[in-house]
Amino acid sequence: MKINLIGVPLFLGCDNKGVDMGPEVLRENNIIEIFEKNNHTVYDMGNLYVPQVNSEDKYCSHDKMKYLSEIIQVDTNLAHQVYSSLCSKTFPLVIGGDHALGLGSICGASKYYENLAVIWVDAHGDINTHETSHSGNVHGMPLAAAMGIGHSSLTDLYYTGAKVKPENVFIIGARDLDEGEIDLIENKKINVYTTEDVKTRGMESILNEIHNILTSKKIDAVHLSFDIDCLDPKYVPGTGTRVNDGMCVEEVKFLLKYLMETRLIKSMDFVELNTALDQTDTTIDLCMDLLDWTSKYL
Repeated sequence: MKINLIGVPLFLGCDNKGVDMGPEVLRENNIIEIFEKNNHTVYDMGNLYVPQVNSEDKYCSHDKMKYLSEIIQVDTNLAHQVYSSLCSKTFPLVIGGDHALGLGSICGASKYYENLAVIWVDAHGDINTHETSHSGNVHGMPLAAAMGIGHSSLTDLYYTGAKVKPENVFIIGARDLDEGEIDLIENKKINVYTTEDVKTRGMESILNEIHNILTSKKIDAVHLSFDIDCLDPKYVPGTGTRVNDGMCVEEVKFLLKYLMETRLIKSMDFVELNTALDQTDTTIDLCMDLLDWTSKYL
């Protein structure tokens, strides 16, 4: 498979430096070689430009969303990179950086695929808006914006209107949801599978259910957005928003293998690696193992 590796050294969405080093750390640990050894052709597209901005100016664009204009710029450029990759029949693999980039990836994929679904693997829902967010961090808002919910500057990014229908969104591994997110899940009937669901039902049962839904809806493609904080913190100390009682490595590997083997995954994010928070290289070692595993089934 032809793969475009797109680096997005973004920390503005989480307001926590270190995660911006993710793309370079992954390259230094041979992400390109990992995919090439599994018979993929990798084109390194480099890193997207991320504007520099003083922290005291974080609310200059909006009084409830940090670094809004800069994030919009990055996500718009990323959307076009993803769209261009798909137009050239090349798989866009987006490496972050924080999860605010997920909006850009979805915008690009949805411009190319008419009937898109999104599988969002994350400890968080990332479906807050400027009205429900307690932190003002935009990395907690991208999935809501992709569904057309939130501030118009985000919901209309790249092109006007929602990018994915709420019923075509599947969140797996959530275990830290804000009150506003819970209300949105109920109102929009978003498909959410918590970590507790994974433990009680089993990952295979959940993925079979999702696959059946995707098939019945005749989904053209799935964008997979993978946040490493879906894993329990004992496996990934090097991420910024750790939540206890996460998934284990075996569950995540089963998920990745299953989804890749459906042949529906046409684009992917890999986000929230912050090695500045990991003194033992535990997190980067596991990330490389997961990427190697993914490349075998892609």
